[in-house]
Amino acid sequence: MAKDKKMVEAITSMEEDFAQWYTDVVKKAELCDYASVKGCMVIKPAGYAIWENIQNELDRRFKATGVQNVYMPLFIPESLLDKEKDHVEGFAPEVAWVTHGGLEPLQERLCVRPTSETLFCDFYAKDIHSYRDLPRVYNQWCSVVRWEKTTRPFLRSREFLWQEGHTAHATAQEAQERTIQMLNVYADFCEEVLAIPVVKGQKTDKEKFAGAEATYTIEALMHDGKALQSGTSHNFGDGFAKAFEVQYADKDNALKYVHQTSWGVSTRIIGAIIMVHGDDNGLVLPPKIAPVQVIIIPVQQQKEGVLDKAYELKERLSGFRVKVDDTDKSPGWKFSECEMRGIPLRVEIGPKDMANNQAVLVRRDTHEKTVVSLDELENQVSSMLDTIQSDMLKRAKEHQKAHTYSAVSWEEFVEVINSKPGFVKAMWCGSRECEEKIKEETGATSRCMPFEQERLADTCICCKKPAKKMVYWGRAY
Repeated sequence: MAKDKKMVEAITSMEEDFAQWYTDVVKKAELCDYASVKGCMVIKPAGYAIWENIQNELDRRFKATGVQNVYMPLFIPESLLDKEKDHVEGFAPEVAWVTHGGLEPLQERLCVRPTSETLFCDFYAKDIHSYRDLPRVYNQWCSVVRWEKTTRPFLRSREFLWQEGHTAHATAQEAQERTIQMLNVYADFCEEVLAIPVVKGQKTDKEKFAGAEATYTIEALMHDGKALQSGTSHNFGDGFAKAFEVQYADKDNALKYVHQTSWGVSTRIIGAIIMVHGDDNGLVLPPKIAPVQVIIIPVQQQKEGVLDKAYELKERLSGFRVKVDDTDKSPGWKFSECEMRGIPLRVEIGPKDMANNQAVLVRRDTHEKTVVSLDELENQVSSMLDTIQSDMLKRAKEHQKAHTYSAVSWEEFVEVINSKPGFVKAMWCGSRECEEKIKEETGATSRCMPFEQERLADTCICCKKPAKKMVYWGRAY
């Protein structure tokens, strides 16, 4: 029995050390590993399978809104990057440069793409000529490189996978509508597929994307009370278009600048899944995103007919992502392993179960066991997976609500930030000075100005001048 529990005992309790718990889960569930390149990660099959499901689900939702996939080069000439001043300054500390091709020095340095606005703008300047060419609604799935100083698997690495949408529109209104539309796609995906509730809102000018007119975000709350920016959507206005001369001839034959957007979600969302739903036994994956939704574990598989029955059940459950664990490990080890990997539903079948025409279903999220008739297996599995999905979202919403606080004075704000991890709602005057003071003195940053505004007080939490916006504040990853 001690041997069977060894895998679980190797995970640090999240209450003891949340950061170490996270690292333990990532490693023990074999989601990724450290690479020889410092700050980079090897995404292993179990982790990449989650990303593939995220990719497939998001891609389907994107295409339903008219998005087409393209691919841009990995390298950006320095002269191209320099065309948008604010954008360059925002990314300069994180840019990796290529200076040689083979043994020869390059005439011009090449930036390894940290993001692709400049490439899309350069392309659009050549590709868009008339109002008939608009809108351009493109997305690419790729990796980007940002030379981060401090890294952590999935949450922050020097190379990571993501999608980045880049669109061009005839009017400011169309661009704004697309910006909000894609933010809503992200929010619905997080809630419906990942079972993660989010707060939607606009970033402050201090926190917005370099070169953007406005940045909108979905913010999720992790189990430890820290926030995680889980997706962003940017309205660029015509700033990039003017820098790159992206113009079109309107119906009246007048030249006008396009209005652009950009939006993205990355592999850091896998970190969110881990930290919102995981427990001390390992991963807890929502059924809709789990690479394996159902695992069948034959008990006493050496007995005649048990393995055959397990594979018969697999065939019957072929409408789900299902696997049979027919390894020679003990049942206890198998139970621990599938819990570690977060598989939503376990089906146990042994000689006694076969004799009674039954199976035992075990939920990963609650560990609840249910004996079901094999005659009802498909219906019971389907119903239970739906229940697990909805219950996980419900618990995450309850956690978010229980860890969202309000503060109306500076003293109360500081006390809550320091003693109650979570979101803190407080009023703000709109000045960068107050925002920077809050960060400097408490470590909390503005997460977003939510679309659903509340009037908690008339004055700013920091300077007591008239308040303009209610803001979600918090310490974040």
